[in-house]
Amino acid sequence: MDSSASPPDVVALSCPLGDAPCQFLQELQTLRQEVDLLKEQVRTDALTGLYNFRFFSDALPLEMERASRSFQPLSLIVLDIDHFKGFNDRWGHELGNRALAHIAQLIALTIRKLDFACRFGGEEFVILLPNTDLRQAVNVAERLREIIAISPLEHEQESIVITASLGVDEYRGNHSDSPEGFIERVDTWLYQAKHAGRNCVKSPVVEPADVSTTVTTEEKDALFGVFGSDK
Repeated sequence: MDSSASPPDVVALSCPLGDAPCQFLQELQTLRQEVDLLKEQVRTDALTGLYNFRFFSDALPLEMERASRSFQPLSLIVLDIDHFKGFNDRWGHELGNRALAHIAQLIALTIRKLDFACRFGGEEFVILLPNTDLRQAVNVAERLREIIAISPLEHEQESIVITASLGVDEYRGNHSDSPEGFIERVDTWLYQAKHAGRNCVKSPVVEPADVSTTVTTEEKDALFGVFGSDK
């Protein structure tokens, strides 16, 4: 493809007056760019730069439907900043906003490009992990918890340690959850993390990984034949 070619939407447009350059064409391109910007603003949280609750509400049922069709797991993490009300009471809402933006940046740096990180409201964030089973999601949550705990917010030569509690669960095609039910299920684990002392991750029991390898009789005979051929 020729990298110097005009974008597809520009090629499809032509000036009704046949002028070159055409002021109407340029105005239309500008309007399209402004519309794209507005669309992005509608689904983005202004403070953190992550997706907002509206985007998450639209994305969750779509991702659950995709998981059902593809038989691939979908995991959800709910993250809540510990004692955030006390943080605001002590440091003020302006620094509280900085703390939210700080946590959002750490989340964005930790997750994959295909994941969706959203500000759920207040001091809560949600991370939607497509094609991710519970074991993988718990690992992501633990990485998030750790990086938040070891990345203090710097303020006037003082390092303010922030921690977070996280709940994790997964959705599979054979589950009957509604989007609301799935969120409620993950919220339950978040509450358990808070009751366990905070700064921790709670989830259903993760089954041990099956590291056994099934070898057929034919494969065993072939292996023994290879290693015994020099005897």
